[in-house]
Amino acid sequence: MNQYNIAVIVGSLRKESLNRKLAHAIVKLAPSEFSFKEVQIDGLPLYNQDHDANQAESVKRLKAEIAAAQGLLFVTPEYNRSIPGVLKNAIDHASRPYGQSAWAGKPAGVLGASPGVTGTALAQQHLRNVLAYLNAPTLGQPEAFIHVRDGLFDEVGDIGESSKKFLQNWMDHYVAWVKKHTA
Repeated sequence: MNQYNIAVIVGSLRKESLNRKLAHAIVKLAPSEFSFKEVQIDGLPLYNQDHDANQAESVKRLKAEIAAAQGLLFVTPEYNRSIPGVLKNAIDHASRPYGQSAWAGKPAGVLGASPGVTGTALAQQHLRNVLAYLNAPTLGQPEAFIHVRDGLFDEVGDIGESSKKFLQNWMDHYVAWVKKHTA
């Protein structure tokens, strides 16, 4: 049986982030041969092309963790109708210098949760566009624009019963996507 290590990138730095909570809960829906590790993006300097030849240790760590993964799981909020700056900064760092992108060929899944009724639809679309350019094949369907409301999480922080069937379906598709692209 293969083991699949997945890098989880949460696009929020907030301690009580709904998207971090979603990331921690949804990974419990994956089969046992999948393991998930959240990649820290909070200590990265602002991207500056002048530093490509001498990347900071935090950037080297980020790239190494992504390179070691068989897949990517992005769980991000939406800021001003797009992806958060901290997430774009991490993406830019791990894609540089040109020709040395850690993202290339890594199958990706994109999720996001928001108190707003449209979830994170625009952030997810923008992220998909960026990932397409970076040659990270991204699961297109099913999409998951998650409106945070009572019942999304249960009392211990797992996916609640009212959302479990939908999110289990998403995870099942994501697992098949990763397996297809790592075969």
